[in-house]
Amino acid sequence: MPLLSGLSEHMARRTILWPLLALPGTYIVLARAFDHWSYGETIHQTGLWSVGLLCAALLATPLKRLFPRNKTTLFLLRQRRAIGVASFGYAAMHTAYYLHKKWPAGLVTEEGQDPSLLTGWIAFTLFITLAATSNNYSVRKLGRRWKTLHRLVYIAAALTFAHWVLAIFDPTTAIIVGVIICLAELARMRR
Repeated sequence: MPLLSGLSEHMARRTILWPLLALPGTYIVLARAFDHWSYGETIHQTGLWSVGLLCAALLATPLKRLFPRNKTTLFLLRQRRAIGVASFGYAAMHTAYYLHKKWPAGLVTEEGQDPSLLTGWIAFTLFITLAATSNNYSVRKLGRRWKTLHRLVYIAAALTFAHWVLAIFDPTTAIIVGVIICLAELARMRR
């Protein structure tokens, strides 16, 4: 612990959190770079990590209400902004791999009209705005409007789940995860 003695507990957790959140991304980049994964597997994994972290950020408040003293729940709640930004990072990787494959073939505009991809593009556009304002400066500058702006995450999440359901061969997992998130959010609103 001498290494962390000068840091607050919060800073120490954040120092550990970012490398942990980046670890799967590093593995994905290396697996793709050395041809261990196909394009399809890379797209799938970046999408799963993006959605998984999005779910963790969305579930922070409902879990806090259900388990108010649980340390894991409190950690999720305190770190949800970082987790949300990491979710955006994986969505950006997902988009970058898609563009790298499809742009040279001229398929982006053509495929972008399909509902399965259009929902993803709209969600990604909303996430750009949310990620760009997920910092202390924006919180201070926007004041109460910051919270209103960041409620767009629910629309972006719904579009993300629509993209997932429409774009995958077997949407069972996407539907189950979407239902769990909806139930958790309904329970939160009800309270």
